Parts: sequence; structure tokens; C-alpha cells
Amino acid sequence: MKFAPRTGSLGYLARIVDARSGRLASRGGGQATGRGPGPTTAFTLAEVLAALLFMAIVIPAAVEGLHIASLAGTVAARKGEAARVAQRMLTESLVTTNWNQSSQGGTVTEGQRQFRWTMRSAPWTQDPNQNVILQLSAEVFFTAQNREYSVRMSTLVDSSQQQQ
Repeated sequence: MKFAPRTGSLGYLARIVDARSGRLASRGGGQATGRGPGPTTAFTLAEVLAALLFMAIVIPAAVEGLHIASLAGTVAARKGEAARVAQRMLTESLVTTNWNQSSQGGTVTEGQRQFRWTMRSAPWTQDPNQNVILQLSAEVFFTAQNREYSVRMSTLVDSSQQQQ
């Protein structure tokens, strides 16, 4: 059985930790490559700990960023669906002229999702000279990642046309 000859005055320890630089070194020193004894490059313990600390800070922040981006994409898609539901409810209410009730509500299914909606009509107070204009508002509620959001759409209707 043959063993590699020891080099340097520190023997085995010199091959593990380079005494001059304090850096971790390979067990074979510089001899494993056939170049003879020489300086080996490696990371110090402080450098390894600094890299681990950096990763401990950056990785959770990156994961949280991905979570926020995912939530934003989900909310945007559901908001588009809720806007279509609100538009459809407003249109149906205008066509059937059932907006004279002060408040209505219900649940509608679009695709695989359910949306809760409310419809309200109130006098339009922006013009004090007009008393026949009503503001009809549809609000649609939806959930995304266990949080509730809503979309509200409004339009103006002339209540004098309903009596004719």
C-alpha cells in the first residue's frame, strides 16, 4: 500500500487549512494536480457564512415577490371576469327595466367560479336641477387566494322613461 508523502511542516493539517491564508484547502494540497506544492484557492469560513446569510435574506424575498406576482395575475384575471358579470347585470337590468327597486342581489356562475353581486339604484345628486336621473350601480364580489375583492360599475338612467 502506498501513501502520498507528507509535504510541509504541518503535514495533514497543512493540506486541510492553509496556514498562511486561513483558507480551506483540498486534502491533496497542490499535489493532486501534479503541479507540486503551491497555494490552493478556496473560500474562508467567513466567506461561506456571508454567502449563506445572503441567501437566507434573498431567497425568502424572492419567494414573496413570486407570491405577490401570482396574486396580481390571479386578481387581474378574476377582475376581468367580474367586470363582464357586472356589465351583463347592468345590461339585463336596463333591458328588463327592473332597476326601479332600490336594491337587488344574487349569485351568478361564470365558468367554474361563482360571483356574488348587488344592484343598487339611487338618485343622481350631481345635478340639483335633475330629479329624474338615477344612478344604477352593480357591484360584483369575488375571491382570489382567500381574499375578497370587488368590481363596481355604474350607469345613469332616465327614470321618466320607465313610466311610459
